[in-house]
Amino acid sequence: MEEIRIIELKQSVFEDNKKDAQNLRERLKKEKTFLLNLMSSPGSGKTTTLLKLAKELDGKVEWAVMEADIDSAVDAETMRNAGVRSIQLHTGGMCHLDADMTRQGLAGLDTENLDLVILENVGNLVCPAEFDTGAVKNMTILSVPEGHDKPLKYPLMYETCHLLVINKIDVMEYFDFDQEKVVEYAKMRNPEIDIIFISAKTGEGIPELAEWILKNVKEWNQ
Repeated sequence: MEEIRIIELKQSVFEDNKKDAQNLRERLKKEKTFLLNLMSSPGSGKTTTLLKLAKELDGKVEWAVMEADIDSAVDAETMRNAGVRSIQLHTGGMCHLDADMTRQGLAGLDTENLDLVILENVGNLVCPAEFDTGAVKNMTILSVPEGHDKPLKYPLMYETCHLLVINKIDVMEYFDFDQEKVVEYAKMRNPEIDIIFISAKTGEGIPELAEWILKNVKEWNQ
């Protein structure tokens, strides 16, 4: 009897996506456009953080936002109403974006004369971390109410990110959140990860976050 053939589809999908992502990065390098992939769980404060960043980035860099969701255009409308150029991406039920989907979004956004594009990925701590979007850097937000143990539970998210932003520090006193532990756990997963503490509500830490972004944009676009 003929042996059953087994095809590892997931491995094939990842490999093809990896090539697409690298091609996209090379294109963005030539165009001098820095793509930042922002990931987190729902409700961590991604959009609110971007709204606060808009004030810090105003006049310092030409930028736009791609909002990825399964449905609705709420986030894109929120950013547009704040004066930030934005586009909404619908994933068709998928819990992540891959490099080709990101490329389509960039084409719809028209990146000419843009120094920076921030991709607000689908709210999820698992799937988005598995797929290279073609971004230059990955950033994740962890909010205080979620707990300091998330790097232990969702290792890949922290292993693939260059920056961890701890948000909602203004409510720290109301939650059993250990700042030292979250830094320890994040560094356990990724010793090179940068960590910034912010409050998207009060604005604390936002200038430092903006400085990190602008520094990376400048280095990429040189």
